[in-house]
Amino acid sequence: MRSLLLVCLLIGSGSSLLAQKQTVPQPSGASGECVLYVTSAGEQFDAARVALKQDGQAVTGTLKELKLAGTIAGNALELSAVRPDGNEFGKFHIRMTGAEWTGTIERGKVETTLTMHRIGGLGTAPQTLPFVPTAYSRLFTGTLPPVLRINPGDTVRTTTIDSGGIDENGVPRALSGNPQTGPFYVEGAVPGDTLAVEIKRIHLNRSSASSTSNLAPVALTPECYRDAEGDDVVSAAWTLDLDLDHGTASLAKPTERLKNFRIALKPMLGCLAVAPGNNASFRTRWQGPWGGNIDYRGIREGTTVYLPVAQEGALLYLGDAHAEQGDGELNGDALETSAEVEFAVHVLPGVSTSGPRAENGEYLMSMGIAGSLDAAVKQATTQLAEWIEKDYKLTPHEAAIVLGTSIQYEIAELVNPQVNVIAKIRKDVLTQLSQ
Repeated sequence: MRSLLLVCLLIGSGSSLLAQKQTVPQPSGASGECVLYVTSAGEQFDAARVALKQDGQAVTGTLKELKLAGTIAGNALELSAVRPDGNEFGKFHIRMTGAEWTGTIERGKVETTLTMHRIGGLGTAPQTLPFVPTAYSRLFTGTLPPVLRINPGDTVRTTTIDSGGIDENGVPRALSGNPQTGPFYVEGAVPGDTLAVEIKRIHLNRSSASSTSNLAPVALTPECYRDAEGDDVVSAAWTLDLDLDHGTASLAKPTERLKNFRIALKPMLGCLAVAPGNNASFRTRWQGPWGGNIDYRGIREGTTVYLPVAQEGALLYLGDAHAEQGDGELNGDALETSAEVEFAVHVLPGVSTSGPRAENGEYLMSMGIAGSLDAAVKQATTQLAEWIEKDYKLTPHEAAIVLGTSIQYEIAELVNPQVNVIAKIRKDVLTQLSQ
């Protein structure tokens, strides 16, 4: 099994991406991994991962595509940075004092202030951590304190409440509007990385769900929507009984024609997000490149979701469990309920995508999130094309042949502020491609 991120990280092929991800202890002195920020007017910008190796007084390393080389004397670190073409980028003058290092970047006559600190969470054995939420967020934001700090490789067992704020016991715990569990701070995640969220388990923990009986006007002609508004046979809000033993849902108060109607339970998460970055905050009904209220029915057990990290620690949110949902979430609400969730996190350093991606045992899946169906299709298709071009070393024309015969589309979400379109391809198609 292969994935985009395996090749990008030059890990190799033939084994799982997540199994290959290893952490290593941080050496002493200058050696180790740090995050560097340019600072101005008391604010930090342009975060970058720096890897350093000290051998006596000599220090070498990398900062994105730059190669670093220099010396250390006491707590003074002097480095020269060279571009891939061999031209000098500039000089770094760093004072390693305490947990926060300070210094300047010298580029000709221009000096820029910097701060650095070590990246935590490396070299720790994976743990399974229970977390019981006591409060919930109705924002995707980087401004909230984390509810728990976790390390790459850790597994978290927690719970979510439904989109209306109701828990597994029917008790209101938050205001409606997709209240989220989190944020979880992931040690070692810095801007420019990707956070891989491996969904190990979604277990429904109550015997009821709620939804509506109206189709969204965005999916109907005006005439059809107008005619449906005159139908008062079924209440606009309806409750379902969940038979957890047999894995089905049925209407609690069905009409005569729907008394035998059954829905197979296929639990999923409607919301999965990291902090948007740039000090932005979005209500939890929104979605974007950082994830959010993506409402894709493929976000189930066995799926790994890749989210581009925009803020240190990633700050992961999850919630809005659905017992099941059709494509597009046409009712405006799916089968809204609460759940027990188990997930693991992994940090993929130096690899970032333009939006959410996912994979399971069968498919690679890219998400296009935009204000129109047309724009969302373009985003999703572009992401998937770039994915297989990079992962399988295809030219654009070769990728066009593969996608033109094998791509599949799903409309994940139509009713929220933006449209979410999924472009996906079967992995068994890709196994035919030569190295």
